[in-house]
Amino acid sequence: MPFLKRTFLQGLSVILPLFFTLYIVYWLASLAEKSLGALIATVLPHGLRLPGLGVVAALFCVLVAGLVMKLWFARLFLRWAESLLERVPLVKTLYGSVRDLITFAVGSGSKPAMKQVVTVALCGGGVKLLGFVTREDFGDLPHGLGGEEVVAVYLPMSYQIGGFTILVPKSETQSIDMSLEDAMRFAITGGVHSGNPPGATESPSG
Repeated sequence: MPFLKRTFLQGLSVILPLFFTLYIVYWLASLAEKSLGALIATVLPHGLRLPGLGVVAALFCVLVAGLVMKLWFARLFLRWAESLLERVPLVKTLYGSVRDLITFAVGSGSKPAMKQVVTVALCGGGVKLLGFVTREDFGDLPHGLGGEEVVAVYLPMSYQIGGFTILVPKSETQSIDMSLEDAMRFAITGGVHSGNPPGATESPSG
């Protein structure tokens, strides 16, 4: 029984992440196909209506949007549009929350939101928290928030979406040679994730 239980749980650890990932990808593709695909179908001749055009169109739109935002007047227009949205109470909250979440996840353009994996020492160095440096320059923020040789570090919480942002002297942090993705998984899973796929075994040293 213990063997069957371990084998079953190991199978779940492989199947469930794969299932949910494929389901989300399928849902996004279906949404693009139903919206953009239906719109394209009304324009193209019947013989050219191929499945998958909606997905291709969605990817193309995202690429075009990224290219357009490299132009200064496009960024100026976006700031003007955002200033209008900021005046609408409910829209301001929804748009701002989604924008900040996406910016945190993927960064802004070529600037990643999380720049470096670090540990922050507490209690004289006896306790260390894993975090991510999110800001080193505080020039655009109010006076007194941050300063020279001070960094903002995001400390994620395990098994949930959330965390804390602390401002600490840079000397109190220690850089860790770890990818942002592996560090985030390690923090969110409470240290369970090791960077290896489920079921993989590390090769013996030597």
